[in-house]
Amino acid sequence: MDHSQIDADFTAYPLRELADAALQRAAELGAQHADFRAERIRGQRIGLSDGNLETQFDSDDLGLAVRVVVDGTWGFASAVDLTREAAARAAAEAIDVAKVAAAINTERIELADEPAHGEVTWLSAYELDPFSVSVADKIALLSGWSRQLLGVAGVDHVDASLLQVKECKFYTDGATTALQQRVRMHPSVTAVAVAADGRFETMRTLAPPAGRGHEYLTGTGWDFPAELAELPSLLAEKMAAPSVQAGRYDLVIDPSNLFLTIHESIGHATELDRALGYEAAYAGTSFATFDKLGSLQYGSPVMHVTGDRTADHGLATIGYDDEGVAGQSWDLITGGVLTGYQLDRRIARLKGLGRSNGCAFADSPSHMPIQRMANVSLQPAADGPDTAQLIAGVTDGIYIVGDKSWSIDMQRYNFQFTGQRFYRIKNGQLAGQLRDVAYQATTTDFWNSMEAVGGPQTYVLGGAFNCGKGQPGQVAPVSHGCPAVVMRGIRILNTVEEAGA
Repeated sequence: MDHSQIDADFTAYPLRELADAALQRAAELGAQHADFRAERIRGQRIGLSDGNLETQFDSDDLGLAVRVVVDGTWGFASAVDLTREAAARAAAEAIDVAKVAAAINTERIELADEPAHGEVTWLSAYELDPFSVSVADKIALLSGWSRQLLGVAGVDHVDASLLQVKECKFYTDGATTALQQRVRMHPSVTAVAVAADGRFETMRTLAPPAGRGHEYLTGTGWDFPAELAELPSLLAEKMAAPSVQAGRYDLVIDPSNLFLTIHESIGHATELDRALGYEAAYAGTSFATFDKLGSLQYGSPVMHVTGDRTADHGLATIGYDDEGVAGQSWDLITGGVLTGYQLDRRIARLKGLGRSNGCAFADSPSHMPIQRMANVSLQPAADGPDTAQLIAGVTDGIYIVGDKSWSIDMQRYNFQFTGQRFYRIKNGQLAGQLRDVAYQATTTDFWNSMEAVGGPQTYVLGGAFNCGKGQPGQVAPVSHGCPAVVMRGIRILNTVEEAGA
């Protein structure tokens, strides 16, 4: 294995020896399956308010974990000290957990087969490790952005933040030994305007979180100077904009907004553990139940959605998941019909679906892997129109840009979403901003209303750092790509009127 590009502080530990100690002890005590993880997850958050440092903290989570199957029952244990003794002890504790849990286990645990991948090393696609850049330089960058905005009349406050994570992971089950490192970044700047009567509006950058390094902040992958330059005028227009009149409108939705609708109404709904009822207490199950596979008309015929663990700069992109399954891409919705789910090895075997598609992930060495979301993305039309052409095809509608608040029910079916900015469309032309807009629909009505998807030139990979699932709760980073789209006849609410009702 080539360790040269992996964090030297992590590879300095005797990772192979730790794994050998754990797996040998598990086998001696009767485990039919055992796997070992060692992880170091470094995090850093910097937050400024009006150009002044408000928050700066670092986190460092280091430890090992052993997972076993003993006579069809899971066992799991972890440790914070990376020694051979701790690894062997964790294996023994995992065996004990499995033996105790066997008394209440009602379903035998079996794992889908996965080819042996041998010894492999994988790094995410980034250029400059953000943890190699001084905190002072990062603060100076955010402060400069803040001062730039505060220097424009009409901008009263500015919040700027930067989240950074570097995740180093060593996994082995004896057949596959994977050493991996991935980096992710989430910069965000929000400008605030306050009117004399106390009403306020905000305008946030659209730059998505990404699996990139510090180069993301300085010109690779996003044009921050251009976006920051237009933020004050966008905010001023929003402050002066009329409130929307509730009703039904045709929508053109930008990828900066649609990614979150995909996350909530497709990403979570196509997690098979959720659809089978195993994930019921935390944010519910799914309307897209297993009996609907191959028959549910999820959306219109132009709808093609994939699950993907291989996209460059994707937040959920990995080489190998936390069960040693290689990253891959597959169909979830084809021609508008539900044709696939997201799987881990246990669920794949349980439902006779063959190989897992690599969706096991634990957010910490102290947590057991659970089924987590891949990069779930709506595919563009190969020769599809650009956003201006999509808008030109709408007579009476609204163009929605940027995400804000959201709400969806426990079945991932009834939802309501807002956004950062909204433009009235009249006769194929943008006619100024609107305020107080929310769109509301059921998942299948919404996606079946999709008349057109944009071409590759409109495609953007959005995403979120903090998708929550499981008990104890875990968070996972995930990206969602999509083009701009046209939706016909969607219900629009006025959020101020609804709040006062």
